[in-house]
Amino acid sequence: MTISSNTDLRPNDFADGLRAIAPLVVAAFPIALVFGALAAQKGLSPFETMLMSSVVFAGGSQFVAVDFWADPVPWVAITISALLVNIRHVLMSASLGTKTHQMGFGKQLIAFGFLADEIWALSEHRARKQDASFAFMMGLAMPFYINWVVMTGVGSSLGTLLANLDPAKWGFDFAFPAIFIGLIMGFWQGQKTGIILAASGLAAIACKALVPGAWYIAAGAAAGVLVAAILTDPEAVEG
Repeated sequence: MTISSNTDLRPNDFADGLRAIAPLVVAAFPIALVFGALAAQKGLSPFETMLMSSVVFAGGSQFVAVDFWADPVPWVAITISALLVNIRHVLMSASLGTKTHQMGFGKQLIAFGFLADEIWALSEHRARKQDASFAFMMGLAMPFYINWVVMTGVGSSLGTLLANLDPAKWGFDFAFPAIFIGLIMGFWQGQKTGIILAASGLAAIACKALVPGAWYIAAGAAAGVLVAAILTDPEAVEG
């Protein structure tokens, strides 16, 4: 049986994406609920919370925005902080760009519009073995996106009930770190990976201690990219 070289036509790709993202959809439940509750405490209605989730769709920057939320709203501070938090999306899109050219530019724009850390990581893993098709990325994105929008709305609706909830008591405060540790370990390639992670972590910690705001995210990303470039064998890249 001959399989078409156009991976966008393979019907099982979407199902593969659904299966791959399912555990992370479950893991995102508590994070979405906590965000919704925090948004409610800042005065956002369930509709406004879901609207933010549907338009922004970036948990990190949404938490930053809610943390800054006040009356009047400091739009400049929120915008700059959100851009700093989300600057990693430029790098994620760049890394996937050369691996998904078979989609065509239009489908890339759509797929990358739904990028989240989890979706990027699973797409990268897929691309290392075979083409990460548009159908596969949509299989990742759709349930993750719908879950985030709906569950942040639920969290906002239950805001008064969750107002006194201590995330640490139930381990919800570790949900974000646990997801990212799992994603990082999926890319582990030995000592080189450890050095890159150490450089990124140290740069982020130092920047957070010395510079106010969310600049530590950009600092960590820049340090990781720089060290990775230094450690990369040019001959291996050319080959």
